[in-house]
Amino acid sequence: MTFVQANGIRLHVQELNPAGVLAPRTAVLLHGLAADTMASWYFTLAYPLVEQGFRVVLQDLRGHGRSEHPASGYALADFVDDLDALLDTESEPVLLFGNSFGGTVAFGYAARHPERVAGIVAVESSPPTQDWFDGMQRRLRVRQPALAATTRLRDELPTSVLPEPASLAAIRCPVLCLYGGRSPVHGLAKAGLGLLSRVRTEVYPGQRHSLLVDKPDEVRATVTDWLRTEFPTGD
Repeated sequence: MTFVQANGIRLHVQELNPAGVLAPRTAVLLHGLAADTMASWYFTLAYPLVEQGFRVVLQDLRGHGRSEHPASGYALADFVDDLDALLDTESEPVLLFGNSFGGTVAFGYAARHPERVAGIVAVESSPPTQDWFDGMQRRLRVRQPALAATTRLRDELPTSVLPEPASLAAIRCPVLCLYGGRSPVHGLAKAGLGLLSRVRTEVYPGQRHSLLVDKPDEVRATVTDWLRTEFPTGD
């Protein structure tokens, strides 16, 4: 178990390294909001990525898992600031993997630092557009996660200052987006996806928002195929 101090709070981070690979590319895995933790990636895609030669970094978002749970600081910019601080010492562009809200954080980081991101894999997620955040606000009102009872998440997240559309359009790296056919997320994401120039979208019929956990083998196969196409030499 590893803890790092970043952006003024303590974050729980795990790092997995491939054996015998010199200077591996780094993949950073970000989980979803409220009940999720890094475990959703750890038990699905983390080790398969290591087996493909990637150095894998997993982070519990602020307020989640074993990371610090501050009472406030839950706007999108706060999550992006955490990731920014965590990756400050990375010398090469990284691959960002995000499940649900983790993907939104990944897009937010890429909008701020497009030159630091080599590629994005987003599962059941969207770039941070107003349509997406309006949908997120409705879900927070209905579901009322435990995190919302002990923090200002429900007040701060929906009122986040979002990246300008031009900043999202400046994300030029390859992007892979995966959606469940029975989830409403794909529809909410369409405005954001329309801003991206290099995006591949895959929809899994019959699947819901829990796509990553329910169909890890299918997700892994799609991701592996995409990685081999976009990064054939590991560059």
